[in-house]
Amino acid sequence: MSSPSPESVVSALRAAGCVFAEDEARLIISAAGTPDELSAMVARRASGLPLEHVIGWAEFCGLRVAVDPGVFVPRRRTEFLVRQAAALAPAAAVVVDLCCGSGALGAALAASLGGCELHAADIDPAAVACARRNVGAAGHVYEGDLYEPLPGTLKGRVDVLLANVPYVPAGEVGLLPAEARLHEPRAALDGGADGLDVLRRVTGEARAWLAPGGRLLFETSERQVPAAVDAVLGGGLAAEVARSDEQYATVVIGTARG
Repeated sequence: MSSPSPESVVSALRAAGCVFAEDEARLIISAAGTPDELSAMVARRASGLPLEHVIGWAEFCGLRVAVDPGVFVPRRRTEFLVRQAAALAPAAAVVVDLCCGSGALGAALAASLGGCELHAADIDPAAVACARRNVGAAGHVYEGDLYEPLPGTLKGRVDVLLANVPYVPAGEVGLLPAEARLHEPRAALDGGADGLDVLRRVTGEARAWLAPGGRLLFETSERQVPAAVDAVLGGGLAAEVARSDEQYATVVIGTARG
């Protein structure tokens, strides 16, 4: 079988509504090993499967992060959260990545810091398997609900607590783009009635895990900032908000008072 031409791949992707058809075509062609595989990958993308699931990876903070089908795709806007964490992390930082998904945040922060003591956790077995590949020897990945699987020896030692919690209100999940709504786990998107149910569980226990001066960082929407800040303050942490207009990102930072 002859391989589909680059032009035909672009045409098929454009017909399916892919806005960046040329860029996506280059990535898919480079990832395909055979003509049959290329045709199958183009068909999967045209059917609506996220590009990252089709090619098996996402670019995040300059890293190529493995993303298996059914695993939450790290968003480029979340690179802002990682940059904030890197600027605040002390030397030889102890880092925990909760709701880690593919492990992108923890892996990227470890790479940015040139190493750290990294621990990551997620409740989804598929995400944990993916994260273990991405984190590799740079840290430890645990399967379980939020803090539950973490070693108790981390309590009071965590310098940076990344929590990429779901924050879409349950009633708005159906309004998300089909790529997310149909192909990513609902648990990675649905934050409950007001979108902050999981966040409140994180902030409720964060103080016990953070070292003095340690930071909790999470992403939220601009309209959720007041309630998110209240959750941080209710957990006994000081709160501040960082924003990036360029990446449309809003990050709340909670600090454990010494």
